Amino acid sequence: MVRDILKIVETGKEARTIINKGEILVDGRIRKDNAYPVGLFDAISIPTSNQFYRVVPSSDGFNVIGIPKDEANVKICKIEGKTLVEKGRVQLNLNDGKNMLVDGKFSTGDSLLVEVPSLKIKDHLKLAKGSLGIILKGKNSGKSVEVKEILPGKFRQPSRIICEIEGKDAEVLKDNFIMVGKEKPLITVG
Repeated sequence: MVRDILKIVETGKEARTIINKGEILVDGRIRKDNAYPVGLFDAISIPTSNQFYRVVPSSDGFNVIGIPKDEANVKICKIEGKTLVEKGRVQLNLNDGKNMLVDGKFSTGDSLLVEVPSLKIKDHLKLAKGSLGIILKGKNSGKSVEVKEILPGKFRQPSRIICEIEGKDAEVLKDNFIMVGKEKPLITVG
């Protein structure tokens, strides 16, 4: 990514050198593994040159966009699952592989604005009518849409979301959708 997408350096050797020096941060943590994977909404920081980026969905997979410095310490994560653990606490399983213990009411499909690397919850985005989200997969991948209706899953049919895309109603699988804001996105997404 450092060489081919961000074009900060010209060779793989130069990329490995700056990564090994600890000049690249992913979600607020120094990453010295040159094969470390970055994923959806990860914040990539290069403090020595004051450059900050975010990985966002697009029509052809993922894009890397520039972001302001104050956004480099926050990230949106989707709640993929919940587990009840000891003493009645709930563990949230997030789309990026992170887990967190919480108290309170959270539902799968909701999104959290979290501070990285501490994972402190800054905002909770409920999957609800009128909220904004981004489609992650399919022919409309990367498009920002407003939720019009949420259809619960049935026996063999998964949960779906009805949203408006270019003036027409479209149905998107709940698994292929992530919330990013209420009236406007909480982070830069495009």
